Amino acid sequence: MTPPREDHVDVGAYVLGVLDAADRGAFEKHLAGCPQCAEQVAELGALEPMLAEFLAAGGADAADPADPVPRPGDDLLTRLVDEVTATRRRGRRRRLVLVAAAAVLVVGGPAVTAAVTADPGGHAPQVVAQQQFSATDATTGAQATVGVEGKKWGSQISLQLSHVQGPLSCDLVAVSRAGERQTVTTWTVPPAGYGTTGSPDALRTSGGAGLQLKDIDHFEVRTLDGNQVLVSVPVAA
Repeated sequence: MTPPREDHVDVGAYVLGVLDAADRGAFEKHLAGCPQCAEQVAELGALEPMLAEFLAAGGADAADPADPVPRPGDDLLTRLVDEVTATRRRGRRRRLVLVAAAAVLVVGGPAVTAAVTADPGGHAPQVVAQQQFSATDATTGAQATVGVEGKKWGSQISLQLSHVQGPLSCDLVAVSRAGERQTVTTWTVPPAGYGTTGSPDALRTSGGAGLQLKDIDHFEVRTLDGNQVLVSVPVAA
């Protein structure tokens, strides 16, 4: 016996155009009366221009032009827009954070992730691409994940840090392959620490450095006086 369909899970497949004609028709009937799915379709639909740009740049194998992606009709799109508007007026607008599994690439080295976040102000979503590097110090137990996003001026850098006990004053330093050191950001660690039994949330902070990723050898999370390196995070070649 064929199990009942779960129409709510078809949103991504519908937007990507991978449903067959029967499933697409069934989902569109469901969509006309489901504000939740209508909002998700509207949000996901905003990704299409960015996906097209990604494909045009050679970031993935281009789709066969002879096999066009089915698109919802104008009447349905109008109903979707009206439904999304009504839903947002009735309650607090839900913020969607979409991480596209197809855009997570592992190419024999550091993780490359693409995340799409919805702007609370209603602007178009922004694509953020980062390379991530992680390390755990065997002595201190500190765990760090550093994310690097290339910019014209250098690198925008994020840090997630856990298993660190306070009180401490710390900084994150980018060390170039030539030995140059640049401070990315500084912070204090409260007595309970970050990512500990008494304070389970990890520290999340960010900053920047005037170095391109290719020029960075490693990152150091240190005490601000420079006397102790809590964890060193190497940058894979």
